[in-house]
Amino acid sequence: MSIQGTSGQGRNGLTMDLRSLEQLKSTAGKDPKAGIKETAKQLEGLFMQELMKSMRATTMNSGMMDNSGTDMGTSMLDTQLANQMTGLPGGLSDVIARQLARQMGVKTDDDGSNNALKSVGDLSRYQMSPPAPSTTAAADNSISPDGRKLSSSEQFVRKHKAAADAAEQATGISASNILGQAALESGWGKHEIKMKDGSPSHNLFGIKATSSWKGKVAEVTTTEYIGGVARKVTAKFRAYDSYEEAFKDHARLLSQSPRYSQTVAQADTARGYAQGLQKAGYATDPAYADKLTKVINTTLRLQRTAT
Repeated sequence: MSIQGTSGQGRNGLTMDLRSLEQLKSTAGKDPKAGIKETAKQLEGLFMQELMKSMRATTMNSGMMDNSGTDMGTSMLDTQLANQMTGLPGGLSDVIARQLARQMGVKTDDDGSNNALKSVGDLSRYQMSPPAPSTTAAADNSISPDGRKLSSSEQFVRKHKAAADAAEQATGISASNILGQAALESGWGKHEIKMKDGSPSHNLFGIKATSSWKGKVAEVTTTEYIGGVARKVTAKFRAYDSYEEAFKDHARLLSQSPRYSQTVAQADTARGYAQGLQKAGYATDPAYADKLTKVINTTLRLQRTAT
């Protein structure tokens, strides 16, 4: 199917004929993307003309002065208005073009490996399917399933829940405890350790880079408690390529290090987990266990509201 103009209407007209079909086939064979763009534009034009016709039928009544001449004039005016609304940037034709490219097997990569439109005649069987879900929307952690705007803390929990669940499977440590510790150490993601160039280190747990660490390192100024007194010191921290890597490394540390494994394994409550980490020397803050217990309990509550 092709839609082409006659009677001086030009390329934007909406009359189907065999000659225009062959022209569109030829264009598609030489330049698939141009063929799709032209087809989408004409489909949009046809839709717009039908829309004008429907609007006129529902808002205007026939009068005594109506005749074949006025009907023709009205039809030509509707066609002209439809043509003016067709092909606008960001309009319906852009949506149709994307659908056609996907459904007709035309690749639009910049590497030039475009496949020719298999058959313009297949457009007669074309049915527009719903647009594919946006990757950005699918990954949006700011909106709850019921459409509610999530708080920054809820977004943090939702963003890292899958990684925490995987860590629980690997270690047996509650995902809520792991998420709570990540939230405390990073200030719910707002105070994450940064690399020298400002890029994220993905280190949500404040794990130091000791001499045994062979990966990337982020060197920053942090607060340490020495003899119960808070002091600013420069320290090296582990850096990762993703948050998933950070959760996995944290899981290995707690489950394989003799320093933490027994203490953490015996913890069956949030407070027991927090006290076990402080006793094993995970942090120098004397109030670490109390702070971590409160954040874990907050995490448990947020998990119920953010998912």
